Amino acid sequence: MAKRHGFLDPRLVEDSVITVENPVLEEKIATYCTSLKFFSATYRLFKISSLESHCEDYGQAVIYKGTIPRCEGEFTLDNHHVIQRGKVFPVCGNTWKMLFDTRFEKHFDFVGNFDIHYGIYDGCGTLIPFDSARSITNSSEGGSCC
Repeated sequence: MAKRHGFLDPRLVEDSVITVENPVLEEKIATYCTSLKFFSATYRLFKISSLESHCEDYGQAVIYKGTIPRCEGEFTLDNHHVIQRGKVFPVCGNTWKMLFDTRFEKHFDFVGNFDIHYGIYDGCGTLIPFDSARSITNSSEGGSCC
């Protein structure tokens, strides 16, 4: 839904399984599908038209300055990008743009550019975006793009 509205690379920040906790409703759900699960999810969305469909590797990195209030030690962009202050952190082109083309730019130093394309990061994307769903199904599919 987010992609249809111009948020081309939605980033999952956190998720959790939601339990119904209503025996009558649980019974009705079970009659349709015994494996049905519900999730709560928080996404970070950026409406940047130049984002790519996959996590492309251009050899870029960022260094977090530690200047965002209440995030002095590390900055969490999403559930796969927790960036420690002062440490060089490799990123895909989309992550670069999400930081460089937004209010976050002043909080980072940027290394590299878009001159050389090295391919797509392994494990970019997943059929089940929720970490809690992977733990339930014991799936080995990756979810981290870079």
